[in-house]
Amino acid sequence: MPSAGEGLRERVDALAPWFHNIDLGGGLTTAPDHFLGDYPREKFAAFASCVPDDLTGKSVLDIGCNAGFYSVEMKRRGATRVVGIDWDERYLAQARLATESLGFGDSVEFRQLSVYDVATLGERFDLVIFMGVLYHLRHPLLALDLIREHVARDLMLFQTMQQGSTGLSDVPEDHSFFLPGTYTPPPYFDDPAYPKMHFIERKFAGDWTNWWAPNRACSEAMLRASGFTVVAHPQDDVYLCRVADVPYAQHGPAAVYPAQPRA
Repeated sequence: MPSAGEGLRERVDALAPWFHNIDLGGGLTTAPDHFLGDYPREKFAAFASCVPDDLTGKSVLDIGCNAGFYSVEMKRRGATRVVGIDWDERYLAQARLATESLGFGDSVEFRQLSVYDVATLGERFDLVIFMGVLYHLRHPLLALDLIREHVARDLMLFQTMQQGSTGLSDVPEDHSFFLPGTYTPPPYFDDPAYPKMHFIERKFAGDWTNWWAPNRACSEAMLRASGFTVVAHPQDDVYLCRVADVPYAQHGPAAVYPAQPRA
């Protein structure tokens, strides 16, 4: 009969491959040979200080939770309610196994749900985690709009793959077709630091779901356009945001995707 540790290893192996390398104790980790090293623990350590240490009484929504690393970290900080959503049932099975093995039982709720369907949750959360998802989406700005409109109450921890310039350009309030008195197009669109979203028609790093790679200016502009303000930028690709007014809200809702409850 296998030992408890051997039995857990068999359960971990049955759900392989894992993208989150999670330390389950007793020398057992879920992805010890991860190509990014001890991921995402090492990455989180670099910006963990921008997340409140004490989340007692707070609610957290982890969008694209994968194997639940960040969901578990928020429980460790005392979050009263943590909900993790992902569309991949294998990732959700990994997340449930990890939280069970780490002694959190069913205190984290995991649901199979797309970011486009967050309205069906019917509640707002004090902290939304939206990391490593945007660039996999066919409709990234819509996702941000829906998060802002339906589930974000205060903070959002956001991360996306970025490519191109890390600079920020001085974008005009209103763009003109031509330079004054000419038929010459204005030069700002040629500025590498102008907000740009690179579309990846084919694979990036072997992954056909990597559709987008904004530059820094584009990431920040999309966040502002969706009704978030950046309050911390601890890493090049990581932003801590706070809910703000939605630009042009007087003209109607930005998120036009129908918010239909599930039958």
